[in-house]
Amino acid sequence: MGTRGRGRLDDRPAAGGPTGPTAGGPAAGGPATAGPVRGGPGEDGAAGRGPAGAPSARGRAERRRSARKAARRRKRSLVREVPMIVLVALLVALVMKTFLVQVFVIPSGSMEQTILIGDRVLVDKLTPWFGSEPQRGDIVVFKDPGGWLERDRKPSEDGPVLGAAKQVLTFVGLLPSDNEQDLIKRVIGVGGDTVECCDAQGRLSVNGHPVEESYLAPGNPPSRQAFRIQVPQGRLWVMGDHRDVSADSRFHMGNPGQGTIPLSGVVGRAFVTAWPLNRFHQLDAPGSLSSLARMPQAGGTAAGSVGVGPVPAEPPLVMGVLGILPLVVRRSGRPPE
Repeated sequence: MGTRGRGRLDDRPAAGGPTGPTAGGPAAGGPATAGPVRGGPGEDGAAGRGPAGAPSARGRAERRRSARKAARRRKRSLVREVPMIVLVALLVALVMKTFLVQVFVIPSGSMEQTILIGDRVLVDKLTPWFGSEPQRGDIVVFKDPGGWLERDRKPSEDGPVLGAAKQVLTFVGLLPSDNEQDLIKRVIGVGGDTVECCDAQGRLSVNGHPVEESYLAPGNPPSRQAFRIQVPQGRLWVMGDHRDVSADSRFHMGNPGQGTIPLSGVVGRAFVTAWPLNRFHQLDAPGSLSSLARMPQAGGTAAGSVGVGPVPAEPPLVMGVLGILPLVVRRSGRPPE
């Protein structure tokens, strides 16, 4: 057989290998040298991938660029959202102030010891919208019916820009108003009632029934001025719990309405003292007044009313912050006069 068969076998390329030198393999019988490995630093580095480690460096740079872009997007989003948040907060404050609950700061001692100077009370403005009327013993906030608040108004020293900003914040209830004309008192008589003071024991009476007034400030009598009034329908007779310093209905019997206030002027009913926390308590109507039967009458006029002395000075009730409850509001408000 000779070497003919072996020669043909030697000339054959290895199974699966290149077919000749042009494929990167050695010539027949030449040394077995390996060609460059695909993906190594030889040919691929020349193709533009760079030295070893370059892909990871480019990855870090790309991540930094992405993070900077995301931060810029967040800033732009915040700039767009802040005005919307402020607008929504103002609208919520306005709706609450107008229809739901309003916070008032007490600037005078006319309701001591029930409510002290600087206390913040929450006033329910919702129930009057459903036809609810104040009852005897309720503590109500009401607008000055005319002549109750006599005080000089100082001209504003704010510029046009600051003045306009304050007017907006006052309108939505986030700042006290310099021209607020609200007062706070306790309802003693409603339409048709006859309120009189004082009987032989020095007590105030409503419709002939003496009233035990446990809420009066210590040392205060029910009244130092004698009076008798029949409350007209649609009006209220109101008095402060600190009778000696309260410029209430007794001191305005010469005004239209004989010292009574109209139901239409009632802002709402104070139902809780919310601040300071150590004085947090509910403002309930005393049973000595709320238990009296109502005696409706067709109108009414003052009878046997007695004139009184000069009207004591009393500052108006100051409207406080509404959008946030007074528990998180800094102590503010007009100083007592």
